[in-house]
Amino acid sequence: MTLSGAILSLLALLVFLSAGSSAATLSARRDTILGSETFGDVANFSTFLLDRTSGMLFLGARDAILAVDTKKLNEKNPLKIIWDVSDDKRKSCEGKGKTEGDCRNYIRLLEFLGDGRIYVCGTYAFDPQCAFLNATTFTLEEVDGVVRMESGKGKCPFEPSQHYTAIMADGLLYTAATSNFLGTLFDISRATGPEQERIRTERSINWLSDPEFVSSAFIEQSAGNPTGDDDKIYFFFNEVAKEYDFYTKVKVPRVARVCKSDVGGMKTLQRRWTTFLKAQLVCEDKPSGQRYNVLTDVFTMQHIPGDPSSTHFYGLFTSQWEQVDLSAVCVFSLSDISKVLDGPFKELKKSCDNWINHEPIPSPRPGQCLNSALKAEGFESSLKLPDKVLTFVRDHPLMENSVTAASLLVRKGISYTKLAVNLKDGSEERRAAVLYLGTDRGELHQVAVVGQNVTLLQETPLFTSQEPVNNILLHKGHALVGSPLSLACVQAEGCALYRSCEVCARARGLGCVWSTKEEACKPTTEE
Repeated sequence: MTLSGAILSLLALLVFLSAGSSAATLSARRDTILGSETFGDVANFSTFLLDRTSGMLFLGARDAILAVDTKKLNEKNPLKIIWDVSDDKRKSCEGKGKTEGDCRNYIRLLEFLGDGRIYVCGTYAFDPQCAFLNATTFTLEEVDGVVRMESGKGKCPFEPSQHYTAIMADGLLYTAATSNFLGTLFDISRATGPEQERIRTERSINWLSDPEFVSSAFIEQSAGNPTGDDDKIYFFFNEVAKEYDFYTKVKVPRVARVCKSDVGGMKTLQRRWTTFLKAQLVCEDKPSGQRYNVLTDVFTMQHIPGDPSSTHFYGLFTSQWEQVDLSAVCVFSLSDISKVLDGPFKELKKSCDNWINHEPIPSPRPGQCLNSALKAEGFESSLKLPDKVLTFVRDHPLMENSVTAASLLVRKGISYTKLAVNLKDGSEERRAAVLYLGTDRGELHQVAVVGQNVTLLQETPLFTSQEPVNNILLHKGHALVGSPLSLACVQAEGCALYRSCEVCARARGLGCVWSTKEEACKPTTEE
């Protein structure tokens, strides 16, 4: 079956499912849902952090941090720390024109520091602050009885709803966030570490044009890689395209890359990235030619565990132009992204003539990460790069070519909000994946992708229709699914999950078969 045929089959199946209600029910699956009866008046959950060793899940909420033991969800109340703002601080925030609801402390960042502590940052009434949480004792560090805080500007958004992403790489925090009260300045930065190595993007619309940050990923090179290549951090976002002349603002999805050892330039690009490069992502339905130009989520995974070069990015898209809800999934490989970032640069200069003389690319190649070859030429640090190289990359952050992928899944009438992926064992030709997709109506959808065949397995309502799914984590055969008010733990793996012959048949590509003798869905090794 072709990909387009698979998509059409899937859409036909969706119509059948909406009438037949073969989706698994909560009662049948014995899933666990925690809501207001467990969390009390704590709400606005926005951030998940899971300790995969202990199974402890940390939740960032409004004015609070919670810890839930995923192995004992029904046994005891979650641990809770209240971290709110003073009345004076809140009134000062309201006096600047902000609402009472926004002038609270929304926890937007939870990241492990690697020393038994968690770095915690909140909006803190439009004055972002960060603190240190001892994961063992579940207490915030204090000085003289007061929570020890440091400025969170550039590390955490000012506003609860602002688009934002951050990731920890070897103990240093890399963020993509607004950096002022008005929300008009945007930075991708190394936000912690030695002061002289805290660098950010240039404040230029050629670098970032009214961006909406979506996701980030830290890609470590395998130890002892032959070229001595540097580790990299990738950022995914939407921005207003400056390369198109159009009657309205055109959003485009981007991927940007910076290198971990980058410390900025000596004169040009001082305390700025010297390795910042970006490219357009194109998620396209090949048969119709339709493109989905708004990125909403990205899930990063290695197709071969332990091999960074096998990394793929599963992107969740919608369209700026559609009047109805629409969702699409496209998969981009790290190798395809690298090829584009190693390709020609786009010339952004405007000209009345049809011909633009492209600047010659200086040597060493602008924007590349440090490696053994560069170091052998005497470029042991980005501080030693020539001005002509830094000037070129400052003026040419955008690549000429786009990273293109065909849509894996397209659904109309559905707005997906979050995505997680579980890869099944199998050869490259028969590689099977299960997509876990959260909706804006509090549902979890499970879709099997086997080769070119795409099959909806089940739709599970978890929360009320007013609670969009905003977090999905996969852990030990279960999916931990969050909304602003609730947390669900649902079974996510195993043929026993499919409780009818019909649903089991749809999971055949995942190695499941219906046993008429036992009236149950069983794993099989048969093709």
